[in-house]
Amino acid sequence: MSRKLFIAGNWKMNLSRARSSDLAAALVEEIGKEAAVDTAVCPPSCYLMTVQQALGVSRIDLGAQNMWYEDQGAYTGEISADMLVDVGCKYVICGHSERRHVIGESDEVINRKVLKALSEGLNPILCVGELLEQRDGGQTMEVIRQQVTRDLEGVGASYAGGTTLADRLTIAYEPVWAIGTGRTATPDQAQEVHAAVRTLIGELYDETLAAELRIQYGGSVKPDNAAALLARPDIDGALVGGASLKAPDFAAIVRAGVELSD
Repeated sequence: MSRKLFIAGNWKMNLSRARSSDLAAALVEEIGKEAAVDTAVCPPSCYLMTVQQALGVSRIDLGAQNMWYEDQGAYTGEISADMLVDVGCKYVICGHSERRHVIGESDEVINRKVLKALSEGLNPILCVGELLEQRDGGQTMEVIRQQVTRDLEGVGASYAGGTTLADRLTIAYEPVWAIGTGRTATPDQAQEVHAAVRTLIGELYDETLAAELRIQYGGSVKPDNAAALLARPDIDGALVGGASLKAPDFAAIVRAGVELSD
């Protein structure tokens, strides 16, 4: 099964309006016409419209870093799925480790976000991953299985227009110990977990959907390690943090994916 690589940039809480616009414009210049891989950027919510305008009609899609699971109401500081759709978002990140372990989001909350995103036409990027002490304790697979199973509870396999969950959902494996630390899971370590996630999806749904679902790797992905990671059979892209804030670095990661796609 050939899966099109998907490279997304998570800008986190960085940049100004002007710098966000400049970065998006630079990415359009560098990779805006690239069709061999799918690409997206996820700026801070207050700059979504600015970035959307800078992306224009390029092939780079817009994503959000977070959303709430209710339609509207007294949820100060939150943003709904339909608001994100209204400003042009195609993707939304759900369950990033910083939301889980810094903000304190539970699997129940993440599950409700995934369900709402799918129901409102957004494509969720569901992040899963273990802490350092969990890896050192041999609990990686147990943690990943628990997160994936709980976060996808009640999530259906098929959607309107003949699309499947594999068309709508991306899973991003992010070992928490490798996010922003400069440490990276080896390609073999990452591949092992990716393969386990794909097997689990086959158990939860079926083997066809599992074979079609894209699973990104996230955790200190850089131009010098991207090709080795993306070359592994079950790694279908990258969710890029720090390197996505520099147009040449993010473009280099995308081009590494393009070369593997030729």
